[in-house]
Amino acid sequence: MKKLLETFCKGIWKENPVLVLLLGTCPTLALTTSATNGAGMGLATTFVLTGSNFVISCIAGIVPRKIRIPVYIVVIATFVTVVDLLLQAYAPASLYAALGIFIPLIVVNCIVLGRAEAFASKHNPVLSILDGLGMGLGFTLTLTMLGMIREFCTSGAVFGVKIITAWTTDFLLPGSAPGAFIIVGVILAVRNFLKARAAVKAGKVYVPPAGLDCRHCSICAVGKDDK
Repeated sequence: MKKLLETFCKGIWKENPVLVLLLGTCPTLALTTSATNGAGMGLATTFVLTGSNFVISCIAGIVPRKIRIPVYIVVIATFVTVVDLLLQAYAPASLYAALGIFIPLIVVNCIVLGRAEAFASKHNPVLSILDGLGMGLGFTLTLTMLGMIREFCTSGAVFGVKIITAWTTDFLLPGSAPGAFIIVGVILAVRNFLKARAAVKAGKVYVPPAGLDCRHCSICAVGKDDK
């Protein structure tokens, strides 16, 4: 039970895809102009993550190693097609239009392919589902939080509801790409400060988790050993 809980919870904070692994930054910066867009993209990615992790975990033992990446991409693309059709049928037209090309691009999202290669292919279906749910939830919460901050700083609204009614002129910087970079940088700085302060209080030196920085990441090398 402890292992199941740890697998689910690690993606929310300890190994958050955006704030720790720094993956999926393209949709993170492009779609979080509002909280609704962030939540919609996060939930769509969670669906794909969970479904593809489950299927890949089930078939990993029978897929030849040399063709595993193309097979994984086909599985991921299938779930992306499903979620795209569901959004087109049931999501508000404005949300579907806002997500646009970023829904099909979930197929090549490093978070999804990375979890398939690094986790789902090496663990049982139950752990793989929990890993997908945890990583997806962490991604969704981060995108929603960032969307709320940017939307409020732009127009004084959250989820389309005007919080400050006297705010009549939009502040364009938070809603632009440079503003997104600045806000994400501030969030990362605050997170690192809190982690470092907690380590100092405990009499320790804060060291980033091993394997979670670019020097130890192996996602870019996926498939090279097959050549």
